[in-house]
This record gives sequence, C-alpha cells and structure tokens, in this order.
Amino acid sequence: MPFAALLLFAAVPAVVHAQAAATPASKLYTEVCSACHATGVANAPKFGDRAAWAPLIKEGQAVLTAHAWVGVRGMPAKGGRPDLSLEAFSGAVAHMARAAGGDWKEPDAAMLARIRAEEAKRIAALKAKK
Repeated sequence: MPFAALLLFAAVPAVVHAQAAATPASKLYTEVCSACHATGVANAPKFGDRAAWAPLIKEGQAVLTAHAWVGVRGMPAKGGRPDLSLEAFSGAVAHMARAAGGDWKEPDAAMLARIRAEEAKRIAALKAKK
C-alpha cells in the first residue's frame, strides 16, 4: 500500500474499518442508511457519533427502531426503502447504535415482537394527532 494511502487509512476511524467485515446489517447501513447517517443529512445522527446517538439509544431498542420504522423526525418510514423487512431494518439500526456505544443485540423474535408492539403504539399516536 503506498505511504499516502496508509496515512489516509490510518486517519479513518476504527469504527469504519470494522464495517469492512460485511454483515447483513453493515451492508444495509452502507447501501441505505449511510445516505443520511454518514454525513448528517436532515440532522440524522452521524454513524459513530456517541453524543448524537446517546439520547436515541436511551429511548431503547424497541422504541427507537419502531419509530424509525414508521418514520420519525426527518427520517422517512423504513429509511425510504419500502421493500425492507423489519428484521433487516432493525439489524441496521442495532448496528448503528452499537457503533455509537449502545449495547444492542441483533434483534431476535422477542425483540421483533416488542418492536411490532411499539410500532402499533406509534401508529395509533400519529393517527390521534390528525
């Protein structure tokens, strides 16, 4: 590797290097979520930004994932990809939370059920506002 490339590589945060091991969640982040979360488009919390993600992580995995799934703040429902499954989407959210210091696990059946319950609450709350 040329010296200049080594310097550039060394300057990139370790969390980005960790993405190189492409898991389905990291791949989805790269393909979809990074469009906003890499640069902070529309105030999206940037990947790995612990300060920006801290209050979101505090909401809890089921709540944050359900709200993002339905659409929240400046984020469109399902990250603007209506073809995504909840399982894939929630894995990408967990991936981003972990990169910012959250101790979130890959969603299992129990977590997906909690996310679905929160989704129903969120939809009902949005309908009540109309």
